[in-house]
Amino acid sequence: MPKISIEDLKKIKERERSKMVLREGQFRAKVTVHMGTCGIAAGAREIMGVFRDLIAKKEVLDVMITNSGCAGLCAKEPMIPVELADQPPVKYIMLDKEKAGRIFEEHVMGGKAVEDYALARGSETTAT
Repeated sequence: MPKISIEDLKKIKERERSKMVLREGQFRAKVTVHMGTCGIAAGAREIMGVFRDLIAKKEVLDVMITNSGCAGLCAKEPMIPVELADQPPVKYIMLDKEKAGRIFEEHVMGGKAVEDYALARGSETTAT
């Protein structure tokens, strides 16, 4: 039997973590808008509004939108991670209304990450 590498274990962790987070709330997707002081100053409230408006307009019931504090990357704000069941989260940076709309349509609704605005895939981890 082949040995499992650290990278394999990280991938398994990400896959299972995303399933648990979303399954607990019965949501297919979760969008978190970073709303620390720097995020708000950079336009995070507008980004939150775009997602709320699109969710309401399209009557989407299986997407959760939430907020969090500072992510520690002030120069990259506004910033959001998008989590879909069975996929690692994608962190998007330096957003505006148009970018947020595209992310909603293509990633949240369509399941395909928008690489043009993505900083990283996967959750932050303290393990090396």
